[in-house]
Amino acid sequence: MRLLGATLLLAALSACTTVDRIETPTRTQVIEASLPPSKSFGAARPSPPARSNKNIAADFLSLHFALESGAELPVFTRFDEPITVRLTGTPPPTMQTDLGRLLTRLQREAKIDIRQIPEGQANITIEAVSQKQIRRILPQAACFVVPNSSILEEYRRDRRKKKSNWTELRSRERIGIFIPYDASPQEIRDCLHEELAQALGPLNDLYRLPDSVFNDDNFHTVLTGFDMLILRTAYSPELQNGMTIEQVAAVLPGVLSRLNPRGDRVAPQPVTETPRAWINAVQRALGAGAGTAKRVNAAKEAAQIGQQQGWTDHRRAYPHYLLGRMGQFDDPEAAQRQYDIAKKYLRSTPGTEVQRAHITAQTAAFALAQGQGAQALPELNSAIDVMTRSENAALLATLLLLKSEALRQSGQIDQARSVRLDSIGWARYGFGSELVARSVSQDIAQAAAAGTGG
Repeated sequence: MRLLGATLLLAALSACTTVDRIETPTRTQVIEASLPPSKSFGAARPSPPARSNKNIAADFLSLHFALESGAELPVFTRFDEPITVRLTGTPPPTMQTDLGRLLTRLQREAKIDIRQIPEGQANITIEAVSQKQIRRILPQAACFVVPNSSILEEYRRDRRKKKSNWTELRSRERIGIFIPYDASPQEIRDCLHEELAQALGPLNDLYRLPDSVFNDDNFHTVLTGFDMLILRTAYSPELQNGMTIEQVAAVLPGVLSRLNPRGDRVAPQPVTETPRAWINAVQRALGAGAGTAKRVNAAKEAAQIGQQQGWTDHRRAYPHYLLGRMGQFDDPEAAQRQYDIAKKYLRSTPGTEVQRAHITAQTAAFALAQGQGAQALPELNSAIDVMTRSENAALLATLLLLKSEALRQSGQIDQARSVRLDSIGWARYGFGSELVARSVSQDIAQAAAAGTGG
């Protein structure tokens, strides 16, 4: 989804996609220096979970007693507090800033005794390495977390040993997180949130969660109110290392009643597991190596499985969202129908504002292509507010660019220009300054060519 956002951003910033590389590194640096400064988010504003404590208890067990592969974990594990974190390698300045913000949130919202140390052995070591180094070990991973290793070389050497197997863990004492320093600031921050959360707590991802980073659909980029509740529950005094799933299940109702009393007043919903066949179909639909026809067929298979399961939640919507994305250039009107189906199910599922904002980025672009910018503005404004609260700068920049064009179509030229400049600040954080500078450079080159008749 971040790749799609980058495509939209480049399309909006650059009026031409066929301009050859005419800029030199010096030119790019000059343009970058002239851009509006990179923006950053203020205090976090997570929404509390909207589900019943009975559902959250079931989620907690599924998150802590299994891996994404399906392998079961025999006992509950966590760190014994206090927990220390060390940042090593070659971290860019934004990485330290975002780590500090995340640790503050974990202290304040999850009530975890965790702090950063400048040197020495830490419980959690975050090593900033290159994307190339990560791909040498795990070609499909953007970043990852492992037990009982503090540096990438140690994990490379010991990855097949018992010490590196999560199923063998009985307590957490030393964990390594490996994040690329040469990704965009947002990608680095997203990795910090997901991998540090897994280092502290859940090792599983669940497609059934609509409001969590512990979901492979990647709609959420920072820890949500639900995620913080899960982590706070994991570090409650009633839970201890070595407890079985039955022992944890026995104490969870009392823990959640204390930490989330509003969840006792929400009626529980039936919990349905996500079949492996649906997961496999979705993964094939997302696969970069497969041809478009195979990916479309896989998404249709996932949609059919969702129908057979009788789902009416966000999982029923997701394959239709994927079908819309895959078909929006070849058959944009058919894509809009897929997005309408997805929105129908999302509207009936609490906690799916973020998913709906992602769809707005697609439907608003279609409306603008039809010259209907004025009609798109209310939905764009709503999505912009959602993305600001959920701290997704990449999609926020894209939505602001779409709003700029909608304002231009409405005749509000000065406001359109202001919103466009605002989007560049968020784009520098969401996509990286060099990418934005190159896009603006293409825009300038195209304008110059048009002005000289070239």
